[in-house]
Amino acid sequence: MRHTIAVLVTNEFGVLSRIAGLFSGRGFNIESLCVAETSEPKVSRMTIVTSGDDRIIEQITKHLNKLVSVIKVHDLTGEEYIERELALIKVNTTVEARAEILSIVDIFRAKVVDVSPRTYTIEITGDEEKILAITELLKPFGVKEIARTGRIAIARSPKVK
Repeated sequence: MRHTIAVLVTNEFGVLSRIAGLFSGRGFNIESLCVAETSEPKVSRMTIVTSGDDRIIEQITKHLNKLVSVIKVHDLTGEEYIERELALIKVNTTVEARAEILSIVDIFRAKVVDVSPRTYTIEITGDEEKILAITELLKPFGVKEIARTGRIAIARSPKVK
């Protein structure tokens, strides 16, 4: 089963390397990894997507919590959370195909961020399914290149009653 794990770490040299080493040293795969500074410059947030059963995820969580640089580990799986990815998709275009490509871009609430005589570069934000869906629709035109951020996620706030 896929798990999304949020990890708060001290923003210092070597933390990413130690966490990646923890995964690889134990034979765990990181499917997606995003790291960025939080509102506090001395703290970074990592969003790690990995697969495994509950025993493996528990083991990963325990090992992460043992690292000195780790402040907090939170497995978001099974909770309500918001997730997003950003993708840049460069697609071939012809004069005849431009209107159809722009229609697809509009339907997905994406935007064209770069235009050349032969390509459009499209920016899209959404969950993994949305990114895959627009990519499939653009394939017949010739997708030249895709750059994706990987998943970021944050727990939903409790509903006030």
